[in-house]
Amino acid sequence: MALVLATQAPGEPEIFASLQGEGPSTGTPVAFVRLSRCNLACVWCDTPYTWHFEGDERPHRDTATYDRTANQITLDEEEVARRIKALGQKRLVITGGEPMLQGGALATMLEHLPDIAVEIETNGTAKPPARLDVRVDQFNVSPKLAHSGNAAELALKPEMLDFWASESRAVLKFVIGASEHVDEVLALVRKHMITPGKVYLMPEGTDSETLRERETWLAPICLAHGFRMSDRMHIHLFGDTRGT
Repeated sequence: MALVLATQAPGEPEIFASLQGEGPSTGTPVAFVRLSRCNLACVWCDTPYTWHFEGDERPHRDTATYDRTANQITLDEEEVARRIKALGQKRLVITGGEPMLQGGALATMLEHLPDIAVEIETNGTAKPPARLDVRVDQFNVSPKLAHSGNAAELALKPEMLDFWASESRAVLKFVIGASEHVDEVLALVRKHMITPGKVYLMPEGTDSETLRERETWLAPICLAHGFRMSDRMHIHLFGDTRGT
């Protein structure tokens, strides 16, 4: 087996150190590894280079597609672990793309990193295999609402939402582009008995102005329902760029 990763530049895997920009670990120094390929296709996805390759006709607001050879690289698990270890961080964030598509290879990689705390960012459509599950400290689950453009039967599987609602290591982070999107979150919270304190609302946006504008009306919504709000700190610091 091997891992299929996204690239920062052709031939250079997207493995880097930064501050976590979203969710409960915001501001924490971490190592990041970004994997390639995804089973969903969000129209507002800010990493389309991980899946929207030439010939992929799934919709995205940016009609550009990406050359697979330039934007994807395959490395064996031990080499990926070596590069992560060299960054000297105590915490690792595995993101994508969709990491669960490579669960077995991730488990093998983490066998070489026994002393690092692990977060996985996932769309929540699949469970981690047991070998991976035992090595994960935190799941940042981001179920995709209707405005993502994904069919509900693909993105919002009831059995998976029940699973994550009861998983003590999981938080559920919903991307919000308009106030009416919160109604869908409220319906899911009621249906799946999700504890409000596990719910993060995060504005959709890839520039500071958009994020700040949406946060002004997200804040009172979070207060009213006991939800948390997630900023996208890396956007303010670095812009919408790879390797940040």
